[in-house]
Amino acid sequence: MGDAARTTDVEKLSTPLQFLKGVGPQRAELLVRLDLHTVRDLLFFFPREYEDVSQLCTIDELREGQPASIRGEVEEVDFRETGPGRCTLGLLLRQGQDHLRAIWFNQPFLQRRFYRGQQLLLSGVPRRKGLRWELAHPKVTVLEGHEAAPSGGILPVYPLTEGIKQYRMRVLVQGAVSGYAQFLPEVFPDWFLDRHRLWPIRVALPQIHQPQDRDSLQQARRRFVYQELLVLQLALALKKRQQAVQARAPSLPADSRIDARIRRRFPFEMTAGQNQAIAEVAADMAGQVPMNRLLQGDVGSGKTAVAVYAMLLAVAHQHQAALMCPTEVLAHQHYHTLINLLGNSQVRIGLLTGSLTPAQRTAMLDQIREGQLDLVVGTQAVLQSAVQFHRLGLVVADEQHKFGVRQRATLRGSVGDPHSLVMTATPIPRTIAMTLFGDLDVSTLRDSPPGRQPVHTYLGDDAQRESWWTFFRQKLREGRQGYVIAPLVDESEMPDVSSAEQAFETLVNGQLHEFRLDLVHGRMGTEEKKSVMASFREGRTQVLVATSVVEVGVDVPNATVMTIENGERFGLAQLHQLRGRVSRGNHPGYVCVFADASSQTSRRRLEILAATTDGFQLAEADLELRGPGELFGTRQHGVPPLMIADLLRDSALLEEARASAQALVAMDAELADPSLARLRRMVLARYGSTLELGQVG
Repeated sequence: MGDAARTTDVEKLSTPLQFLKGVGPQRAELLVRLDLHTVRDLLFFFPREYEDVSQLCTIDELREGQPASIRGEVEEVDFRETGPGRCTLGLLLRQGQDHLRAIWFNQPFLQRRFYRGQQLLLSGVPRRKGLRWELAHPKVTVLEGHEAAPSGGILPVYPLTEGIKQYRMRVLVQGAVSGYAQFLPEVFPDWFLDRHRLWPIRVALPQIHQPQDRDSLQQARRRFVYQELLVLQLALALKKRQQAVQARAPSLPADSRIDARIRRRFPFEMTAGQNQAIAEVAADMAGQVPMNRLLQGDVGSGKTAVAVYAMLLAVAHQHQAALMCPTEVLAHQHYHTLINLLGNSQVRIGLLTGSLTPAQRTAMLDQIREGQLDLVVGTQAVLQSAVQFHRLGLVVADEQHKFGVRQRATLRGSVGDPHSLVMTATPIPRTIAMTLFGDLDVSTLRDSPPGRQPVHTYLGDDAQRESWWTFFRQKLREGRQGYVIAPLVDESEMPDVSSAEQAFETLVNGQLHEFRLDLVHGRMGTEEKKSVMASFREGRTQVLVATSVVEVGVDVPNATVMTIENGERFGLAQLHQLRGRVSRGNHPGYVCVFADASSQTSRRRLEILAATTDGFQLAEADLELRGPGELFGTRQHGVPPLMIADLLRDSALLEEARASAQALVAMDAELADPSLARLRRMVLARYGSTLELGQVG
């Protein structure tokens, strides 16, 4: 009986929206644009924001300077041009026998929104103007028909699509809630709800859509944010446990003799941060559970040295190590670094990229398979099934955010169960690390190696161009090298945006005509790029004009000046990465960013860049400015986007959900308790394929 009833409930929640009262076939087609197909979809179509109209009052109750919301009917719309580019829009709002005037300055586009007879809810701070009250630039809520202002004073605001107005969406959602919320199953057992102070779903859902007050909205939202974050954290905890239980890696301990032999290879002393990271990596590699560690650090913090230590630790135990890079430029850079560092040792190093000839590739694959190579540096070519290692002990992936969850899983599956170290020079805010990379342990490098010089960052405008180029030329004459960064390859891609090719032609014939310049961008062939980079690295080229292909991987200590054109087209983290190219040696670095900072976000981003060189501060600011989805491309990572949780606002709840998830998995590793059955199904439905959790339970 119970199972039959549940099946019926599921069927009701799966009712196509065209059969919901007030929808019909035509409106259902419009709702599909919002990815709304069934009643269940509409129930969980959360408001994107709320309008607080709790100060609702009549016109005769208004008080000077006290915020208020007034409902009324538009009696007059008055639009006047008051000068070149200036205008005034006025509304006369009638409420019974009383009137109120609303006024906006220099917003001509608003006049199309209003008409006589329209029902409006205006919110703002009233001022007395003669015998009449006036609201300047009030917030406007359009009320259709006889829609009443909410008793709790809070109106939900939903995402819309063309053909559906806000009022209609509210009616449709409310119809779904009143008719179907009672059929929603509770995913949490009663003991869990009590322990974590969570409202039951049938209480929370109506209040998230039509809250009776601020407290109710807060409790309802807490329920759904916590649930969303807990499901994600459970998936990550299960993935981590699954890796620990199912996989076995070689034990590669670092005793004092091996440690001393490895450290002798480095021409410098490790920093305290590097020593701490090495200790964490060595402890992981000594065990038989595969290391799964993220090494994050700011530009120039010395991550590569930690990775090389780990690779040499594998080689010391007669195992191979692979270093995966997102681009051939970076792969070649790492290859040359290893050759220079280990040139007089017995460590055998190979470079595996997509540009090898068939004969070269066949020979390389044979050497890898037969164990004739100890260290293999490569691009995603390492992921291919044809690559078979003899005794792979460690995989290092550089620039972790370029490799998604699926790619990491493919890497592990294709090469057995090696230890895994992933690196990023883009410092990751803690909330992002706990969501996108929650199945990894994290080591963080915050200090820079001694001797690293500061980078000075300036925001330039057209009036300062000539003085900047004078300074740029002075540094070149002193023997330094420089970069010029443009966002596009050629001008045809986007008008009015500087391009690398255009910048190259202009500089060769203009400000830098006396120097040796070269051009590199992503469309060039591999051999051509290698030749250009080698020429710059060896000092034959003084200035490299480039796209963001040099964002990572280019390590030329003598390059100390950089010009960035159209800086508004780069993200804050990307600008910081570019700036990191001129902090590699013993001379101070100088960067000037020219940008159209007309938008507030662009201006704020550039001001932050100039104010600090702390990558972790910049990462937090970038998260706040751009949001997690845009910042790290969550879709690229294979992680479904969050529906209601906000990683900035809900960081405390994320911590709580993470702790709860880890406690649950520690208590019940398979979530096999019958009371957790629905929760377990939800985890597998949302993240099972993404994180390959199909074998859990």
